[in-house]
Amino acid sequence: MTNRKIVECVPNFSEGRDRSTIDAIARAISAVAEVSLLDVDPGADTNRTVYTFVGEMEAVAEAAFQAARTAYELIDMTRHQGAHPRMGALDVCPFVPVSGATMEDCVDVSRRFGERLARELGVPVYLYEKAASRSERVSLADIRSGEYEGLAAKLARPEWKPDFGPATFVPRWGGTVTGARDFLVAYNVNLNTRDKKLANEVAMTIREGGRAAKDANGNIMKDGQGASIKVPGLLRDVRAIGWYIETYRCAQISINLVNYHTTPLHVVFETAKAEAERLGLLVTGSELVGLIPLEPLVQAGRYFLKKQGKSEGACEKDLIEAAMMSMGLDSVGDFDPEKKVVEYAARRAAGDSAVLAGMTVSAFVDEVSGDSPAPGGGSVAALAGSLGAALSAMVANLTVGKKGYEGSWTELSSLAVKAQALKASLLRAVDEDTRAFAAIMEAMKLPKATAQEKAARDAAIQSSYRRASLVPLETAETCLAAIALAGVAADKGNTNSVSDAGVGALMARTGVEGAVLNVLINIVSVSDPAFVSELKAKAEALLARANADCGVVVARVRASIKG
Repeated sequence: MTNRKIVECVPNFSEGRDRSTIDAIARAISAVAEVSLLDVDPGADTNRTVYTFVGEMEAVAEAAFQAARTAYELIDMTRHQGAHPRMGALDVCPFVPVSGATMEDCVDVSRRFGERLARELGVPVYLYEKAASRSERVSLADIRSGEYEGLAAKLARPEWKPDFGPATFVPRWGGTVTGARDFLVAYNVNLNTRDKKLANEVAMTIREGGRAAKDANGNIMKDGQGASIKVPGLLRDVRAIGWYIETYRCAQISINLVNYHTTPLHVVFETAKAEAERLGLLVTGSELVGLIPLEPLVQAGRYFLKKQGKSEGACEKDLIEAAMMSMGLDSVGDFDPEKKVVEYAARRAAGDSAVLAGMTVSAFVDEVSGDSPAPGGGSVAALAGSLGAALSAMVANLTVGKKGYEGSWTELSSLAVKAQALKASLLRAVDEDTRAFAAIMEAMKLPKATAQEKAARDAAIQSSYRRASLVPLETAETCLAAIALAGVAADKGNTNSVSDAGVGALMARTGVEGAVLNVLINIVSVSDPAFVSELKAKAEALLARANADCGVVVARVRASIKG
């Protein structure tokens, strides 16, 4: 599993109205093994559908080709009209590294995909972004300039000979752009106007490429070589245009955020909002097209909570809700994080859900009390630690914004963020510990009739016990970190909640001791003496540190309560 190269593919097809065609392309993608189709996002006004799927790299490339073959049979570009710029039936097909795959891997697979597309379908294909064959082809907008209607003339120019396929116009298809890139966020900001020109005015102000400079008479200024002089826009790695969407009865600033690490999503929203207001416009909401990583939504949630004078250390669900409400992500359609967030959608598609951590409290307690050995002490220890971290986050969140604690607001907000991260990690460990035990049971069931089978079974059992020892060791380490946060919360947090900080430390200490017991019982079955000795020493040291640290925190809490 660790050697698998997982990539995302986000092909954009020039059909957003014919449901039968949209569904046929989706079926072609889903039919390929080891590929999970995460999202299908059609737009009637743009007459375009964005598909998002992930999987093993070669399987993803195969799914992309099968989707293209289906589109070749069903889409006729001679009849296509839509608001979105386009030049072909499969307009653009980027490959994005997710895990185990590098950008170089995605460059390679995009080139092989493009060559196959050109060879088997006989269509012109261009490479862009990280896979571009020359500097003037890095930008999708540059390659697509003139769109479908201007492609025939473009192909006749030697400098626009395609990277693969014929330099001849294929009317039903047009041309395709493929390549490798970082994660692109397709994002539209809604305005209280139907005037496309006003939306485009904002777009030119905020986009990195800016606009052409004009003299006092309104004429476009040229440099010594006759090229237009550009006035750069405000935001790096942002591309934008203005358009009007009849379905929504409003103009939008249509944005491609090429790198959300350089320019965060909330910065795009706030900048667009400020520039719109300069023109007398109001932003009425926004929408995400396709999927988005969790990180930019969490960043946005923290930003807007901080702007409200609240702690940034809310739980993940509340951070996403804050982002959604603040940016109006549900203003023109439903916004379901389970379907729109890449990590959530991929987890759901893979069936990798938090079975135990997702239970109600009573259901989990009932599950523990049954006649199965799992979930057992390791999962319960992780849960105890997560509750300890949660209490530290609570104390911090009850302090930020509270009069009399102004000097601690920044530190406590940061503490809450750290505590939420520990809480989330320990909640994952609740299921991970049970999965580790299940792996031992599966290894025990392996056949042992021959010497070869017995050797393979023994190796699998040893590997499983190692994992079952390392999982609780990591739980103990995380719980120890939670005790430290409880100490800060007790010292600098809201005194009315100091007892909660003490309980948090106690729960985290219980998590350490429970996890250590699981380490000790599992290493008994490991045959590697060096591994056993190392883990035993680490586990005992963690427990000693946890007992000492927790004792200090509880003593401080008791002293604070006595006043």
